[in-house]
Amino acid sequence: MPLTSESSYRRPNWLFSGHLETIYPALFRKVELQKPTRERIETPDGDFLDLDWYRDANPRLVIISHGLEGNSTRPYMLGMAKEFILNGFDVLTWNFRGCSEEMNRNLIFYHSGATYDLDTVVTHAQESYQEIYLVGFSLGGNLSLKYLGEKKSTNPKLKKGVAISVPLDLARSCDKISSGENIIYSKRFLKTLKEKVIRKSLAFPGEIPVGLLRKIKTLRDFDNYFTGPLHGFADAAEYYEVNSSLYFLDQIEVPTLVLNAQNDPFLSESCFPVRLAKKLELIHFEFPKFGGHVGFSGPLGEKSYFSEQRAVEFITRDL
Repeated sequence: MPLTSESSYRRPNWLFSGHLETIYPALFRKVELQKPTRERIETPDGDFLDLDWYRDANPRLVIISHGLEGNSTRPYMLGMAKEFILNGFDVLTWNFRGCSEEMNRNLIFYHSGATYDLDTVVTHAQESYQEIYLVGFSLGGNLSLKYLGEKKSTNPKLKKGVAISVPLDLARSCDKISSGENIIYSKRFLKTLKEKVIRKSLAFPGEIPVGLLRKIKTLRDFDNYFTGPLHGFADAAEYYEVNSSLYFLDQIEVPTLVLNAQNDPFLSESCFPVRLAKKLELIHFEFPKFGGHVGFSGPLGEKSYFSEQRAVEFITRDL
Protein backbone atom coordinates (compact mmCIF):
# COMPACT_ATOMS: atom_id res chain seq x y z
CA MET A 1 0.00 0.00 0.00
CA PRO A 2 1.54 3.31 1.02
CA LEU A 3 3.67 4.46 -1.92
CA THR A 4 3.94 8.22 -2.23
CA SER A 5 3.84 8.81 -5.96
CA GLU A 6 4.56 12.54 -5.75
CA SER A 7 6.90 13.72 -3.02
CA SER A 8 6.72 17.35 -1.91
CA TYR A 9 10.51 17.69 -1.91
CA ARG A 10 11.95 20.34 -4.23
CA ARG A 11 15.70 20.68 -4.39
CA PRO A 12 17.47 24.05 -4.66
CA ASN A 13 18.18 24.92 -8.31
CA TRP A 14 21.91 25.28 -7.73
CA LEU A 15 22.18 21.70 -6.47
CA PHE A 16 21.57 20.35 -9.94
CA SER A 17 22.85 16.78 -9.56
CA GLY A 18 22.67 13.91 -7.11
CA HIS A 19 26.39 14.23 -6.47
CA LEU A 20 26.14 17.90 -5.54
CA GLU A 21 23.16 17.13 -3.31
CA THR A 22 25.24 14.48 -1.59
CA ILE A 23 28.51 16.38 -1.21
CA TYR A 24 27.32 19.88 -0.28
CA PRO A 25 25.65 19.12 3.08
CA ALA A 26 28.40 16.67 4.04
CA LEU A 27 31.11 19.30 3.60
CA PHE A 28 29.47 22.63 4.29
CA ARG A 29 26.48 22.22 6.57
CA LYS A 30 26.85 23.57 10.10
CA VAL A 31 24.30 22.71 12.81
CA GLU A 32 24.21 24.63 16.06
CA LEU A 33 23.13 22.33 18.84
CA GLN A 34 23.67 22.05 22.56
CA LYS A 35 26.49 19.80 23.67
CA PRO A 36 25.18 16.33 24.44
CA THR A 37 25.84 14.24 27.51
CA ARG A 38 28.19 11.41 26.58
CA GLU A 39 27.61 8.01 28.14
CA ARG A 40 29.62 4.84 27.64
CA ILE A 41 27.77 1.56 28.10
CA GLU A 42 29.08 -2.00 28.16
CA THR A 43 27.94 -4.60 25.64
CA PRO A 44 27.16 -8.20 26.65
CA ASP A 45 30.38 -9.39 24.97
CA GLY A 46 32.63 -7.04 26.93
CA ASP A 47 32.89 -4.20 24.43
CA PHE A 48 31.51 -0.67 24.71
CA LEU A 49 29.27 1.79 22.87
CA ASP A 50 29.40 5.59 23.19
CA LEU A 51 26.02 7.32 23.35
CA ASP A 52 25.19 11.03 23.08
CA TRP A 53 22.10 12.12 25.00
CA TYR A 54 19.88 15.18 24.52
CA ARG A 55 17.48 14.92 27.47
CA ASP A 56 14.75 17.16 28.80
CA ALA A 57 12.54 14.69 30.69
CA ASN A 58 10.28 14.06 27.69
CA PRO A 59 8.35 10.75 27.67
CA ARG A 60 9.26 10.00 24.04
CA LEU A 61 12.74 9.10 22.79
CA VAL A 62 14.16 9.07 19.26
CA ILE A 63 17.24 6.89 18.69
CA ILE A 64 19.25 7.95 15.62
CA SER A 65 21.77 5.68 13.85
CA HIS A 66 24.48 6.98 11.51
CA GLY A 67 25.83 5.69 8.22
CA LEU A 68 28.98 3.94 6.99
CA GLU A 69 32.07 5.46 8.65
CA GLY A 70 29.91 8.13 10.25
CA ASN A 71 29.45 9.04 13.89
CA SER A 72 27.13 10.90 16.22
CA THR A 73 28.62 14.31 15.36
CA ARG A 74 27.95 14.35 11.62
CA PRO A 75 25.80 17.28 10.43
CA TYR A 76 22.97 14.99 9.29
CA MET A 77 22.85 13.43 12.77
CA LEU A 78 22.85 16.80 14.51
CA GLY A 79 20.26 18.24 12.14
CA MET A 80 17.87 15.36 12.76
CA ALA A 81 18.47 15.51 16.51
CA LYS A 82 17.78 19.25 16.58
CA GLU A 83 14.50 18.89 14.68
CA PHE A 84 13.17 16.31 17.11
CA ILE A 85 14.36 18.27 20.16
CA LEU A 86 12.44 21.29 18.88
CA ASN A 87 9.35 19.09 18.59
CA GLY A 88 9.36 17.82 22.16
CA PHE A 89 11.40 14.60 22.00
CA ASP A 90 14.41 13.42 23.89
CA VAL A 91 17.09 12.24 21.48
CA LEU A 92 19.83 9.63 21.64
CA THR A 93 22.49 9.47 18.95
CA TRP A 94 24.99 6.65 19.19
CA ASN A 95 28.28 5.55 17.71
CA PHE A 96 28.82 2.12 16.21
CA ARG A 97 31.78 0.10 17.45
CA GLY A 98 35.00 1.80 16.42
CA CYS A 99 33.25 4.99 15.26
CA SER A 100 33.71 7.23 18.31
CA GLU A 101 37.03 8.74 19.34
CA GLU A 102 38.35 5.46 20.74
CA MET A 103 38.73 2.13 18.96
CA ASN A 104 36.48 -0.58 20.37
CA ARG A 105 37.98 -3.39 22.44
CA ASN A 106 36.93 -6.55 20.61
CA LEU A 107 38.13 -8.02 17.34
CA ILE A 108 34.85 -7.25 15.56
CA PHE A 109 33.81 -3.81 14.31
CA TYR A 110 30.31 -2.82 13.22
CA HIS A 111 28.36 -3.87 10.17
CA SER A 112 25.09 -3.26 8.32
CA GLY A 113 23.17 -5.93 10.20
CA ALA A 114 24.66 -5.74 13.71
CA THR A 115 21.29 -5.38 15.37
CA TYR A 116 22.63 -6.84 18.61
CA ASP A 117 24.26 -3.48 19.30
CA LEU A 118 21.12 -1.51 18.46
CA ASP A 119 19.24 -3.84 20.79
CA THR A 120 21.74 -3.09 23.55
CA VAL A 121 21.11 0.63 23.04
CA VAL A 122 17.32 0.28 22.98
CA THR A 123 17.28 -1.97 26.04
CA HIS A 124 19.52 0.42 27.96
CA ALA A 125 17.50 3.51 27.04
CA GLN A 126 13.90 2.34 27.17
CA GLU A 127 13.35 2.14 30.94
CA SER A 128 12.98 5.91 31.20
CA TYR A 129 10.57 6.29 28.28
CA GLN A 130 7.03 5.42 27.32
CA GLU A 131 7.68 5.38 23.58
CA ILE A 132 10.75 4.68 21.41
CA TYR A 133 11.20 5.73 17.77
CA LEU A 134 14.05 4.74 15.46
CA VAL A 135 15.62 6.88 12.75
CA GLY A 136 18.50 5.62 10.63
CA PHE A 137 20.62 7.01 7.81
CA SER A 138 22.05 4.80 5.05
CA LEU A 139 23.77 1.84 6.78
CA GLY A 140 22.01 2.92 9.99
CA GLY A 141 18.74 2.85 8.09
CA ASN A 142 19.36 -0.73 7.01
CA LEU A 143 20.22 -1.60 10.61
CA SER A 144 17.06 0.05 11.95
CA LEU A 145 14.76 -1.66 9.44
CA LYS A 146 16.32 -5.07 10.06
CA TYR A 147 15.96 -4.55 13.80
CA LEU A 148 12.29 -3.62 13.50
CA GLY A 149 11.69 -6.69 11.35
CA GLU A 150 13.45 -8.95 13.81
CA LYS A 151 11.67 -7.55 16.84
CA LYS A 152 8.22 -7.59 15.29
CA SER A 153 5.82 -6.81 18.15
CA THR A 154 8.01 -8.12 20.97
CA ASN A 155 8.79 -4.63 22.28
CA PRO A 156 5.59 -2.60 22.75
CA LYS A 157 7.56 0.60 23.30
CA LEU A 158 8.82 0.61 19.70
CA LYS A 159 6.25 2.73 17.89
CA LYS A 160 7.59 3.86 14.50
CA GLY A 161 10.69 3.89 12.32
CA VAL A 162 12.22 6.10 9.63
CA ALA A 163 15.00 5.03 7.26
CA ILE A 164 16.63 7.63 5.00
CA SER A 165 18.82 6.93 1.94
CA VAL A 166 18.82 3.26 2.88
CA PRO A 167 20.55 0.55 0.79
CA LEU A 168 17.77 -2.01 1.11
CA ASP A 169 19.71 -4.39 -1.13
CA LEU A 170 23.26 -4.39 0.26
CA ALA A 171 24.87 -6.40 -2.53
CA ARG A 172 23.66 -4.32 -5.45
CA SER A 173 24.11 -1.04 -3.61
CA CYS A 174 27.67 -1.98 -2.65
CA ASP A 175 28.45 -2.62 -6.31
CA LYS A 176 26.76 0.66 -7.28
CA ILE A 177 28.87 2.72 -4.89
CA SER A 178 32.03 1.11 -6.28
CA SER A 179 31.11 1.94 -9.89
CA GLY A 180 33.10 4.46 -11.89
CA GLU A 181 30.91 7.47 -11.25
CA ASN A 182 31.18 6.93 -7.49
CA ILE A 183 34.89 6.24 -7.18
CA ILE A 184 35.46 9.34 -5.05
CA TYR A 185 33.08 8.02 -2.39
CA SER A 186 34.32 4.43 -2.37
CA LYS A 187 37.96 5.54 -2.12
CA ARG A 188 37.12 7.72 0.86
CA PHE A 189 35.30 4.90 2.64
CA LEU A 190 38.04 2.38 1.86
CA LYS A 191 40.74 4.70 3.17
CA THR A 192 39.24 4.94 6.66
CA LEU A 193 38.15 1.30 6.72
CA LYS A 194 41.66 0.13 5.87
CA GLU A 195 43.11 2.40 8.55
CA LYS A 196 40.81 0.77 11.10
CA VAL A 197 41.91 -2.69 10.04
CA ILE A 198 45.56 -1.72 10.52
CA ARG A 199 44.84 -0.24 13.96
CA LYS A 200 42.87 -3.32 14.94
CA SER A 201 45.67 -5.63 13.78
CA LEU A 202 48.05 -3.93 16.20
CA ALA A 203 45.73 -4.82 19.07
CA PHE A 204 45.21 -8.38 17.79
CA PRO A 205 48.56 -9.52 16.34
CA GLY A 206 48.22 -12.38 13.91
CA GLU A 207 44.43 -12.46 13.99
CA ILE A 208 43.73 -10.13 11.08
CA PRO A 209 45.17 -10.87 7.60
CA VAL A 210 46.43 -7.34 6.91
CA GLY A 211 48.33 -8.64 3.88
CA LEU A 212 45.00 -8.91 2.10
CA LEU A 213 44.58 -5.14 2.16
CA ARG A 214 46.62 -4.86 -1.03
CA LYS A 215 43.96 -6.90 -2.85
CA ILE A 216 41.13 -4.54 -1.95
CA LYS A 217 39.89 -2.35 -4.79
CA THR A 218 36.18 -2.13 -3.96
CA LEU A 219 33.89 -2.16 -0.94
CA ARG A 220 32.78 -5.66 -1.92
CA ASP A 221 36.43 -6.72 -1.70
CA PHE A 222 36.66 -5.25 1.79
CA ASP A 223 33.49 -7.02 2.88
CA ASN A 224 34.69 -10.26 1.29
CA TYR A 225 38.04 -10.29 3.11
CA PHE A 226 37.22 -8.48 6.33
CA THR A 227 33.63 -7.49 7.19
CA GLY A 228 32.17 -10.87 6.33
CA PRO A 229 34.75 -13.21 7.91
CA LEU A 230 35.33 -11.06 11.00
CA HIS A 231 31.62 -11.19 11.80
CA GLY A 232 31.00 -14.86 11.14
CA PHE A 233 29.96 -14.83 7.47
CA ALA A 234 31.63 -16.92 4.80
CA ASP A 235 32.10 -14.01 2.43
CA ALA A 236 30.57 -10.76 1.22
CA ALA A 237 27.75 -12.54 -0.61
CA GLU A 238 26.51 -14.29 2.52
CA TYR A 239 26.93 -11.11 4.57
CA TYR A 240 24.77 -9.14 2.13
CA GLU A 241 22.14 -11.85 1.82
CA VAL A 242 21.70 -12.29 5.57
CA ASN A 243 21.64 -8.60 6.45
CA SER A 244 19.81 -6.77 3.65
CA SER A 245 16.78 -5.05 5.18
CA LEU A 246 14.85 -5.68 1.96
CA TYR A 247 14.16 -9.17 3.30
CA PHE A 248 12.86 -7.91 6.64
CA LEU A 249 10.36 -5.29 5.48
CA ASP A 250 7.41 -7.69 5.41
CA GLN A 251 8.09 -8.59 9.07
CA ILE A 252 7.89 -5.03 10.41
CA GLU A 253 4.79 -4.48 12.53
CA VAL A 254 4.99 -0.75 13.24
CA PRO A 255 4.46 2.17 10.84
CA THR A 256 7.73 2.84 9.06
CA LEU A 257 8.89 5.35 6.45
CA VAL A 258 11.53 4.62 3.81
CA LEU A 259 12.74 7.84 2.15
CA ASN A 260 15.04 7.19 -0.83
CA ALA A 261 15.87 9.72 -3.54
CA GLN A 262 15.75 8.37 -7.08
CA ASN A 263 18.99 10.20 -7.94
CA ASP A 264 20.87 8.82 -4.93
CA PRO A 265 24.26 7.82 -6.39
CA PHE A 266 24.66 5.02 -3.80
CA LEU A 267 21.41 3.15 -4.35
CA SER A 268 20.65 0.43 -6.89
CA GLU A 269 17.29 -0.02 -8.61
CA SER A 270 16.39 -2.73 -6.10
CA CYS A 271 16.31 -0.06 -3.38
CA PHE A 272 13.07 1.22 -4.92
CA PRO A 273 10.81 -1.85 -4.60
CA VAL A 274 7.62 -0.45 -6.10
CA ARG A 275 5.84 -3.81 -6.36
CA LEU A 276 6.61 -4.63 -2.75
CA ALA A 277 5.53 -1.16 -1.69
CA LYS A 278 2.04 -1.82 -2.99
CA LYS A 279 1.74 -4.95 -0.84
CA LEU A 280 2.96 -3.76 2.56
CA GLU A 281 0.43 -1.84 4.61
CA LEU A 282 2.73 -0.53 7.35
CA ILE A 283 5.75 0.49 5.27
CA HIS A 284 5.43 3.92 3.70
CA PHE A 285 7.75 4.34 0.72
CA GLU A 286 8.61 7.80 -0.58
CA PHE A 287 10.91 8.07 -3.59
CA PRO A 288 11.48 11.75 -4.49
CA LYS A 289 13.12 12.42 -7.85
CA PHE A 290 15.89 14.36 -6.14
CA GLY A 291 17.71 14.47 -2.83
CA GLY A 292 21.02 12.71 -3.35
CA HIS A 293 22.43 10.49 -0.61
CA VAL A 294 21.61 11.78 2.87
CA GLY A 295 20.99 15.13 1.24
CA PHE A 296 17.51 16.69 0.90
CA SER A 297 18.85 20.22 1.43
CA GLY A 298 16.44 23.11 1.71
CA PRO A 299 16.75 26.61 0.26
CA LEU A 300 19.69 28.71 1.40
CA GLY A 301 18.93 30.09 4.83
CA GLU A 302 16.54 27.28 5.76
CA LYS A 303 18.20 25.47 8.63
CA SER A 304 16.16 22.27 8.72
CA TYR A 305 16.22 19.81 5.83
CA PHE A 306 13.33 18.07 4.13
CA SER A 307 14.33 14.66 5.50
CA GLU A 308 14.22 16.04 9.05
CA GLN A 309 10.86 17.71 8.56
CA ARG A 310 9.48 14.60 6.92
CA ALA A 311 10.73 12.31 9.71
CA VAL A 312 9.13 14.49 12.39
CA GLU A 313 5.91 14.75 10.41
CA PHE A 314 5.71 10.97 9.99
CA ILE A 315 6.48 10.17 13.60
CA THR A 316 4.20 12.79 15.13
CA ARG A 317 1.24 11.94 12.91
CA ASP A 318 -1.65 10.60 15.03
CA LEU A 319 0.25 11.07 18.29
